Amino acid sequence: MIKLTIDGKEIEVARGTMLLDACRQAGADIPTLCYDPDLRLAGSCRMCVVDVKGRPALVASCVAPAENGMVVQTESDDVVESRKIILELLAARHKFECPTCEKDGDCKLQDYMYRYGVKESRYDGEGPHFGMEDPNPFIERDYDKCIMCTRCVRACDGITGAQAINVKDRGHHAKIAAPFDGKLADSTCVFCGQCIMVCPVGALTSKVAAGKGKPAQNEKVLTTCTYCGTGCTLELNVNNDRVVGVTSNRDADWSPVNKGALCVKGRFGWDFIHSPDRLTTPMIRENGELRPASWDEALDFAAGKIKGIKEKYGSDSLAMFSSARVTNEENYIAQKLMRAVIGTNNVDHCARL
Repeated sequence: MIKLTIDGKEIEVARGTMLLDACRQAGADIPTLCYDPDLRLAGSCRMCVVDVKGRPALVASCVAPAENGMVVQTESDDVVESRKIILELLAARHKFECPTCEKDGDCKLQDYMYRYGVKESRYDGEGPHFGMEDPNPFIERDYDKCIMCTRCVRACDGITGAQAINVKDRGHHAKIAAPFDGKLADSTCVFCGQCIMVCPVGALTSKVAAGKGKPAQNEKVLTTCTYCGTGCTLELNVNNDRVVGVTSNRDADWSPVNKGALCVKGRFGWDFIHSPDRLTTPMIRENGELRPASWDEALDFAAGKIKGIKEKYGSDSLAMFSSARVTNEENYIAQKLMRAVIGTNNVDHCARL
């Protein structure tokens, strides 16, 4: 363990702890844009700089290990001025469409500009315009809003392993691009949306959820994805009693299986919920046509049919196919019904193969 003083408060941390974590342990609210606890360190945005006594320059706390005896100030005049300049530089190439942006109210750049009172940039000028045309059905890519934090690149590499995007060009013309600056659909992208999950601004958003409700205004309902048996946790975004999107819950206590990571189905395949083609009541076929029925009537009808087949043809004439979309408990009950009640071992599962 080592001891250091942060904003006048002496704390003790384990040797090897990053200065950013030590500062947060001391109660300091350190702003970050490129930092993400689940991604490899980049140290590129410099928003997390702090003032360390005896050092000739400000220190990027996310990539600097805490050292014994350090005396740190997290909001000194130099630190605040540096952060303001960084925000102005980012604002110089950021397309401000906050009122209509899907991330309005849930944008780190917006939050930090408000926090430090940055209203405009001294570095405005004609810059590159990348456009936002990409015919893929899931991800809106507006790199005129990109702040080059490279979170999306590191998430694509470190979480998904797809390596579908990287940094193209340098300086003011740098942007995130698929190979040969092509389309995502032509790359190794699997449209998992991890890039959307980690993007701190509105450069990457969901096309499926666009215009249905801003994430900051929606009610978040924690639930479990039903597409397979993995059991990934996700948040249904609900607005006016309608599901309008899916976002990640990255809290390890609430999301131990996937820690926010989702596949293309879990993140984008939710719009079937409000499909007019969904059945909303049981149906019984009579005289070649379906009619609505109550659950009690439908269950009694099904039970009668199953009983009649068993009595006429024997137990082994029946079989059950269960589903990976239901819980383990429901699958247990299903096989128990077949073995203990109907008397057959003809039970199979849709995910077995």
